[in-house]
Amino acid sequence: MLETTFYAFVAFLVILDPPGTAAVFAAMTRTLTPAHRRQMAQRATLLAAMVLFAFAVGGKALLGALGIGLPAFRIGGGILLFLLAADMVFARQSGLRSTTASENEEAAARQDITVFPLAFPLIAGPGAMTSVVLMMGRAEGHPWTAVAVLAVLGLVLLLLLAALLAAGPILRLLGQTGAHVIGRLMGIILAALAVQFILDGMLQAMPGLGPR
Repeated sequence: MLETTFYAFVAFLVILDPPGTAAVFAAMTRTLTPAHRRQMAQRATLLAAMVLFAFAVGGKALLGALGIGLPAFRIGGGILLFLLAADMVFARQSGLRSTTASENEEAAARQDITVFPLAFPLIAGPGAMTSVVLMMGRAEGHPWTAVAVLAVLGLVLLLLLAALLAAGPILRLLGQTGAHVIGRLMGIILAALAVQFILDGMLQAMPGLGPR
């Protein structure tokens, strides 16, 4: 239980990336009042939390309805997370977690970015949704471990909200270079987690690959 809980904490912390998300949020809302920024941060975190918890609880049932087995999802999700890790390491913007150029232009024209692009895809993006389902899959058959994973998700979302509320000071402290350095370090950790997901899926699908 402790191992899975720690694994989930690292995975959620890396993928949600509170400092990096706060830096992007600060840049997008630099012309708004502190009260407006605070309101958007709270609403966006709540919306993203609702989506992620829904995926945590109903993700397996959705996969079953689509005829997708958990091993296949672990392999596919691991590949997706590895691509996300590569984006983080090389500070690229492919749309997996960050917004694209056209999305940035649309966001710049908005006074309220609560739903798009803050809640989706900056917080509850494909990588976050995938990781939630995968971590709940690791806790399958262990109810208390599943509860611990959900608690860890809630804790990381609270850390993210705190980072968004302190977005201005964080951006001034880290700067763009500092945010990229932290993102690269987290990307390396995420790459290792993604490979582990792929290996777990392969071993589950083909038990003969395991040690004899």
